[in-house]
Amino acid sequence: MFSASTPPPGPLEKVFQYIDLHQDEFVQTLKEWVAVESDSVQPVPRLRRELLRMAGLAADRLRGLGARVASVDAGFQQLSDGQTLPIPPILLAELGSDPKKPTVCFYGHLDVQPARQEDGWLTDPYTLTEVDGKLYGRGTTDNKGPVLAWINAVSAFKALDEDLPVNIKFLIEGMEESGSLALEELVRKEKSGFFSSVDCIVISDNLWISRRKPALIYGTRGNSYFTVEVKCRDQDFHSGTFGGILNEPMADLVALLGSLVDASGRILVPGIYGHVAPVTEEEKRVYEAIDLDMEEYRNSSQVKKFLFDTKEELLMHLWRYPSLSIHGIEGAFHEPGAKTVIPGRVIGKFSIRLVPHMDMSVVETQVKQHLEYIFSKRNSSNQMTVSMALGLHPWIANISDHQYLAAKRAIKTVFGTEPDMIRDGSTIPIAKILQDTTQKSVIMLPLGAVDDGEHSQNEKINRWNYIEGSKLFAAFFLEMAKLHSSW
Repeated sequence: MFSASTPPPGPLEKVFQYIDLHQDEFVQTLKEWVAVESDSVQPVPRLRRELLRMAGLAADRLRGLGARVASVDAGFQQLSDGQTLPIPPILLAELGSDPKKPTVCFYGHLDVQPARQEDGWLTDPYTLTEVDGKLYGRGTTDNKGPVLAWINAVSAFKALDEDLPVNIKFLIEGMEESGSLALEELVRKEKSGFFSSVDCIVISDNLWISRRKPALIYGTRGNSYFTVEVKCRDQDFHSGTFGGILNEPMADLVALLGSLVDASGRILVPGIYGHVAPVTEEEKRVYEAIDLDMEEYRNSSQVKKFLFDTKEELLMHLWRYPSLSIHGIEGAFHEPGAKTVIPGRVIGKFSIRLVPHMDMSVVETQVKQHLEYIFSKRNSSNQMTVSMALGLHPWIANISDHQYLAAKRAIKTVFGTEPDMIRDGSTIPIAKILQDTTQKSVIMLPLGAVDDGEHSQNEKINRWNYIEGSKLFAAFFLEMAKLHSSW
């Protein structure tokens, strides 16, 4: 790991010492937050109550810092079965309003993906467990740890009675893992209110590309999620009675899904690469400068072989080229054992990660036309329906903006190194929404290591990342203030 450089004397040195001395308290708070099963994915009343409890804990923590907290009612979620469930409140918090200081807004979320120990967790996912400096538990890295790291940084200044170098705002939600219901509407409504005085918005909801070297993220891919349904009838068939005399929906669907991408990972939908931004020489140099050990990355990913052999090719296909992934089939028999059934109706699910300058509506048309052509060649008597269930745009930032310079300096102060400048192959819709709606600059400042396993079994954040990350946010406040004085 990189050793931290000596912090400059003055408030930052005291803040760093305070964070080191109180790290066990910070871990204990993370333990209390992880213990709340704030799963927003499963639409059940018990879990919604947990989400409401989690929002209450966070609001209390923010009020403890002296922040003014508004708990905004986000209404209800209407489910397909007619049931309604409350959407957890969105927290808007403010600390300081000095016109001489810059105002930095932090976005974070308190909800998590589902987790059960029987799915392969080595420990109870909702009991924070420390092993060899790794803090295991659902939400540790995505996103409760980073939210608390920001709070830790603020609390250190407050506890030492040091003047906060910046005005702080918080935008904290509880439905990110389920599409951030009600958030976009709130952001639009608050554009000229809550967000009017904001200079930049910080998101810390991603990971580094390394286990040891920090990174700054300046772009994410978008996502178009598709379903393709093939239907003969609503009921399943017995393969002894009907096998061999009809077009089986599963056979049609497998052929359709198999027509989408080849063995080298290239998408086979005609025209799909037509609007992908060309690679510039400057961009190539950025990839060359990234510190990525291919062997370590492969081992930490537990993958035998990647599709690409060079660092540059791998990163470009992960970040700046589109990819197509097949996710699953609904309606097919998947339980253990042998069941001789022919599904009467099956739904395939796949998605395309979008990059600049792909047009979502053009992609939708291209996919539908391709699947219709493949299906027509099979002369099947079944019905096929293709739908784009979700469409999210890619996001890209200007790395010359003040907040990127401030973050680079803060990383140098805390970790003693320059950051990797990277993109993220996944989709974080709120970045694009915040940037386009508020017209404010957005930065992604991650804390977690590449092997943290967000959304996976045994999710963790290293104690080192959590504590040094708290220092990083404190240093970022100071660097933003220094830059602001020269604006």
